[in-house]
Amino acid sequence: MKPWELLAEARTPDGTLLSLTRRDTELVIMAGGKILMSSRMHGSEEAMAEMACKRLGLRSLGEGGLPSLGGVCVLVGGLGLGYTLRATLDLLPADATVVVSELIPAIVEWHSGPLAVLADKPIADRRVQVELKDVIATLRSSPRRFDAVLLDIDNGPEAFTESSNAGLYNDRGIATIRAALKPGGVLAVWSAWEDRRFEQRLKYAGFKVEVERVRARLKKGGPRHTIFLGRAPQGW
Repeated sequence: MKPWELLAEARTPDGTLLSLTRRDTELVIMAGGKILMSSRMHGSEEAMAEMACKRLGLRSLGEGGLPSLGGVCVLVGGLGLGYTLRATLDLLPADATVVVSELIPAIVEWHSGPLAVLADKPIADRRVQVELKDVIATLRSSPRRFDAVLLDIDNGPEAFTESSNAGLYNDRGIATIRAALKPGGVLAVWSAWEDRRFEQRLKYAGFKVEVERVRARLKKGGPRHTIFLGRAPQGW
């Protein structure tokens, strides 16, 4: 078996060491020596994008009663390996806007280098706007801006990489997300684990909640991941 090759390193604002490593065709981002994401397992991230966009398509009807997604604005929180962004782009029309909020500048830089081949250079898509800041800051500055918010931050509501991410999933953070969504907007949150408390917090904030469980590699198996889906109230 070939050894892992270290390609690059970076620090998060709270000092956690991120490392980008490669073995054969697999690329892995590690945080503090633990695997955060791998190019071998990204089916659940793609499933999250599909679930969110499917529900987004039901929000408004175009001519003939067919779903219309024209002109939508979607926030993807966390660039990662780019699979969530790529899947979202593949499902949205040419006039959509996808804002990517990424806290770590090095990860964006890696997408112009070793990560560029993984998801077909998603940040080069003309529909994409990359904001180099904490996703909570993007949400706070964007009242009623987004038709959908897709969050693939850390390993889910239990913050793993950046301690400040925990504030995204508490009651105050959920209220901030809701304020950034248009009435009836869609929230999708990827998580490595189930979290009943987070599900209850979403319901308490007024979201209509669904919980889906998918395999990391979809039909090919892998660990089970959880996707939280929330519909913001209409007319609030």
